[in-house]
Amino acid sequence: MGHSHEHHHHDHIGKLTSLNRAFIVGIILNALFVVAEFSVGFYYNSLGLMSDAGHNLGDVASLILAMLAFRLAKVHPNTHYTYGYKKSTVLVSLVNAVILLVAVGFILIESFEKLFHPADVSGSAIVWTSAIGVLINGVTAWLFLKDKEKDLNVKGAYLHMAADALVSVGVVVSGLVILFTGWTVVDPLIGLLIAIMIVLSTWGLLRDSLRLSLDGVPMGTDSDEVKGVILSHPEVVSCHHLHIWALSTTEVALTVHVVLKNMDRMEEVKHRIKEDLQHKGIGHATLEFELESCMCHKEEHYIS
Repeated sequence: MGHSHEHHHHDHIGKLTSLNRAFIVGIILNALFVVAEFSVGFYYNSLGLMSDAGHNLGDVASLILAMLAFRLAKVHPNTHYTYGYKKSTVLVSLVNAVILLVAVGFILIESFEKLFHPADVSGSAIVWTSAIGVLINGVTAWLFLKDKEKDLNVKGAYLHMAADALVSVGVVVSGLVILFTGWTVVDPLIGLLIAIMIVLSTWGLLRDSLRLSLDGVPMGTDSDEVKGVILSHPEVVSCHHLHIWALSTTEVALTVHVVLKNMDRMEEVKHRIKEDLQHKGIGHATLEFELESCMCHKEEHYIS
């Protein structure tokens, strides 16, 4: 039992170290690319590349925010923040979703501008710069790939990098087409297509992070199923005041009033319910036990 717990602890520490490394590597790679892209854009007098460098600088900022939230989540609770700073991961995931949608707005504006006022592509150097952008953003996205479904904050970082890789692919493709055919309209058309794809991929992140910000039941957790787990114990008569919310993008909490037939086996029932809830991904459960004869008045109408 002790060995199993120790193994799980080492796995958890290993995962934290790996994610921390992913954030640091991603920030350094993208910061270097911003400098390189802006320099090439300035040298070749390309407003497009300099604008994209500004967009990528925003992504570096969002990665720094995500890493900050990731580290704050590990800070111990105190008298002012009794849950610590775990909720910052939810707030950052919401901010990242909003940043992505704002970026889409800029892409749409620039695409429509180019659609009505076509601009010349500055040459093969710009295509190569964008190709390097595909590589750097792709590598950074890959760093977060395996953990993106486990943590909403990591998913936000992944979507940012994947979206940037997509933008860079679009620039490369449109640049090559324009370079060899002179068909400048392909540039804004690909920009519009990329904007639509980013909105589709970001919508789920925005919905989930907004839901967690409002203390909604996290996706993947079913209130009726959780209630069924509690009621499945023979000693339990009913339950009410059931609340389920997210402490962070990876931790779920619950409070509930549980009505028992008698209090003789309360500690045993509490231990078994908490164990069952752990299997449902709820690691922080606070249970209040009552007898049917002195049950508190129920005020909520959403769940019995």
